[in-house]
Amino acid sequence: MQEGQKHKTIPLSILANAGLERYQEKPGEEYMNVNQLAHFKRILTEWRHQLRGEVDHTVTHLQDGAANFPDPVDRAAQEEEFSLELRNRDRERKLLKKIEKTLNRIEDKDFGFCDVCYEEIGIRRLEARPTADLCIDCKTLAEIREKQMTG
Repeated sequence: MQEGQKHKTIPLSILANAGLERYQEKPGEEYMNVNQLAHFKRILTEWRHQLRGEVDHTVTHLQDGAANFPDPVDRAAQEEEFSLELRNRDRERKLLKKIEKTLNRIEDKDFGFCDVCYEEIGIRRLEARPTADLCIDCKTLAEIREKQMTG
């Protein structure tokens, strides 16, 4: 996985680090019941905690690593490294906003349903991408439309 794609889906290690396993649905269980909402709240809270830790690490790294290299090539390499790290953190900042929005949807019990067709997004899709707000069919259609607009 490339560096810039690091947080497109939740790493399975977050489930493990939070002491969580994949949700085991019970026969006849209501979709997005209290247990399922609590499961996703734990996942998102842990993911948010991990991202905030990475932001703190970046700040420390930038402060500690800032050196005034006399060699222009060394200085340029350091600036490029810092630039890449800041771009990654900017993506993570946007992801943190999305996580906060999703946590609010959980609190409002408006989580797990597609914003377009209002169908269930599905437990497994949400475990792979907890901030998903479209079912797989609507997401696929949106991606096709996007390709048509840019292509």
